[in-house]
Amino acid sequence: MCGILAVLGCLDNSHAKRSRIIELSRRLRHRGPDWSGLHCHEDCYLAHQRLAIVDPTSGDQPLYNEDKTIIVTVNGEIYNHKQLREKLKSHQFRTGSDCEVIAHLYEEHGEDFVDMLDGMFSFVLLDTRNKSFIAARDAIGITPLYIGWGLDGSTWFASEMKALSDDCERFMSFLPGHIYSSKQGALRRWYNPPWYLEQIPSNPYDPIVLRKAFEKAVVKRLMTDVPFGVLLSGGLDSSLVAAVANRHLANTEAAVQWGSQLHTFCIGLKGSPDLKAAREVADYLGTRHHEFNFTVQEGLDALEEVIYHIETYDVTTIRASTPMFLMSRKIKSLGVKMVLSGEGSDEIFGGYLYFHKAPNKEEFHQETCRKIKALHLYDCLRANKSTSAWGLEARVPFLDKEFINIAMGIDPEWKMIRPDLGRIEKWILRNAFDDDQEPYLPKHILYRQKEQFSDGVGYSWIDGLKDYADGHVTDTMLMQARFVYPENTPTTKEAYYYRTIFEKFFPKNAARSTVPGGPSVACSTAKAVEWDAAWSKNLDPSGRAAVGVHAAAYKESVDDAKNGDLHDAAPNKLQEGFVEQAATVV
Repeated sequence: MCGILAVLGCLDNSHAKRSRIIELSRRLRHRGPDWSGLHCHEDCYLAHQRLAIVDPTSGDQPLYNEDKTIIVTVNGEIYNHKQLREKLKSHQFRTGSDCEVIAHLYEEHGEDFVDMLDGMFSFVLLDTRNKSFIAARDAIGITPLYIGWGLDGSTWFASEMKALSDDCERFMSFLPGHIYSSKQGALRRWYNPPWYLEQIPSNPYDPIVLRKAFEKAVVKRLMTDVPFGVLLSGGLDSSLVAAVANRHLANTEAAVQWGSQLHTFCIGLKGSPDLKAAREVADYLGTRHHEFNFTVQEGLDALEEVIYHIETYDVTTIRASTPMFLMSRKIKSLGVKMVLSGEGSDEIFGGYLYFHKAPNKEEFHQETCRKIKALHLYDCLRANKSTSAWGLEARVPFLDKEFINIAMGIDPEWKMIRPDLGRIEKWILRNAFDDDQEPYLPKHILYRQKEQFSDGVGYSWIDGLKDYADGHVTDTMLMQARFVYPENTPTTKEAYYYRTIFEKFFPKNAARSTVPGGPSVACSTAKAVEWDAAWSKNLDPSGRAAVGVHAAAYKESVDDAKNGDLHDAAPNKLQEGFVEQAATVV
């Protein structure tokens, strides 16, 4: 990851303005500690803070076309840059950077080239020939980008809003899968997959096709010139990423530089579910495993810094970001600069435990679509900013464009959770990698129940957060919350406490409006809360709020589940039969 800042069309092009741009760009230096760059053209400024992953020696930014009339500043990775270079043989490349193709593609195709890019990216491109510019963000919003406007008519873009919140009258999150063109003066969507319209797909489930698509997604993300590894929680998603990377690493250029033994990383409170499961997966795969412990107090002490970096007051995001933030610092201390992570799988396959309550395949599919569309506000934001805070890059193979198109084109009937057929959450993904001849993972790991990251690091982490907030927010403060915070009013003391920290760093209304609101249970959208009338009484993002589904559901809610059916009241008993049945169900 890198940090980008662009200010275009400002009235002031004095030395003082240049100094201000440099000062604001420094606020993003944690994202790119390796080098700083700035290009000025009349009243336009493009700044860059670089984290060197590909071509560390010559890929400094901004980047240019041959005669430097086109300038681009990029945050991200273009995985198909070598294939694109083959189609641009008439162009001369100055660097080995994967991002340089953007300047040449624009020169060749104009503004309609973004869909040719396979990767995660946010960029701003200035065409000095007519002083036009474009900005674009990747399909899902893996990399962050904000757009803002100054009182002098200037347009601003930045990787994080801390670089523009003081100088812009208004700013907002730049929508994923969109491009902004100064010629049109508006955003337009460049990413238009079939699933975006939420129409119900009908393609049959082919486990081999799904498996190969995911393996391809993982392998292309092994493109690196620096040390790397995999974040391994021991859950299904991260374990599959590690298993596939481990299986294919020896045949990559990365193995030539850094060796063929994969490094894996996990964090948790002592005795947490994730630490135990991750250690078992690492031993099975034979990785060089690094296990980190943190205490509840260390997490609490980091909260203010975490909220400053991730730029949200969303409860579940903060809960999960804190251990990831702490782990990223440890990983960077080992000299590692890039990691693969398992975000996105739960949204694509309906892996959150509340999906057990989906009433039919139509609502199941529409909820997965809603979840993917919102990823840039939640898991993508967390994964990117928690790691970038320490100059570490996170890559997410589940959010590969081609893989998403295949997975979201499958008839959602196959994704439905069907205890009568031995199908638990994400069964089609588990089944695709259930290979008795060449097993990827042990069966009990392959069929381990979903644990949200903030739960898996240790249940006492969330309980500790709640207790801490109780000591800092009084009943009266919460009662008056609707007057203090009329927008997205916090409904719990924990949410109130996070909001006070956020407002200290980002006091403008534009900042608080970048954070979504609405009721949620176990990470659901507000729409899915309607699936179970009892959920409205226990609105909490933890997976343990899925009472009757989660094996360690909140104790105070267990009695409510006793009147449910067998599926709701005895998930563990049903789960025992899933491993045996799954191998025979097609």
